[in-house]
Amino acid sequence: MKLLVVGSVAFDAIETPFGKTDRILGGAASYIALAVSVLKVDAAVVSVVGGDFPQEYLDLFKNRGINTDGIEVKPEGKSFFWSGKYYDDLNSRDTLATEVNVLADFQPKVPDAYRDAEILLLGNLDPAVQLSVLDQMSTRPRLVILDTMNFWMDTAMDTLQQMIARTDVISINDEEARQLTGEYSLVNAAKKIHAMGPHFVIIKKGEHGALLFSEDKIFAVPALPIAEVYDPTGAGDTFAAGFAAHLASTGDLSFANMKTALIAASAMASFTVEKFGTERIAEISAEDLKARIAQFKELTGFESDFYL
Repeated sequence: MKLLVVGSVAFDAIETPFGKTDRILGGAASYIALAVSVLKVDAAVVSVVGGDFPQEYLDLFKNRGINTDGIEVKPEGKSFFWSGKYYDDLNSRDTLATEVNVLADFQPKVPDAYRDAEILLLGNLDPAVQLSVLDQMSTRPRLVILDTMNFWMDTAMDTLQQMIARTDVISINDEEARQLTGEYSLVNAAKKIHAMGPHFVIIKKGEHGALLFSEDKIFAVPALPIAEVYDPTGAGDTFAAGFAAHLASTGDLSFANMKTALIAASAMASFTVEKFGTERIAEISAEDLKARIAQFKELTGFESDFYL
């Protein structure tokens, strides 16, 4: 299946207790593109960058088989930039700078060859931009996957609700699910989100794993314990990428296969945190991913002789 990815391609500057970076490759679509390329998926990215964006980064995407026809370059503009500082537990951070730049008036243009993509992965962006991409598709994708965050709940709730109503799978964290629904119980939150439109709800719980809801079905996957976590930036993006890439590579959109996709998602995200920025996800292979999925299998499988 073809996979169309929409999101930011940008610069990040990151500081954690384990070090800091200057401006490096960042943005949701960058993480997603590099992650889906591990599974050799036929994928394209829609985004915008400024004239300051290095050609070597665009070449990196192309060399990994990612179609970049949908990445607009504005020579006179500057690329989106975000800077953040994480604290000791890596669960809390401060945003030090956000420079929207060319994203401020981003008008996405879907390449003709991907207007019929079967899977559309909408990375964290203004929901109005996400809607405009969906409206450009020549046929409705078989699966629309939405990633969003609490910022859009605070600033664009009406538009976000329109986007959610046209979504098949929504991927948000536990805090965002509670804010969106007003429900503390994640089970009840998922039920309310189902009523908004999505058939499938993924609720991420950080180091405590993730939950997949489909009507009366629930599947849980743990987070793989990682000995050395350097930088959590982009983990949510590569999580969504692993999920979408597995579905695109298998062509199977059943709930049973989504359970496997959730494990692939968690495995992909577990690589991201091992180095700063996109560095780690850019160096792994399909064999690396397969080996890590085997670790998940060992972590979650058990046998018991206990009977009632």
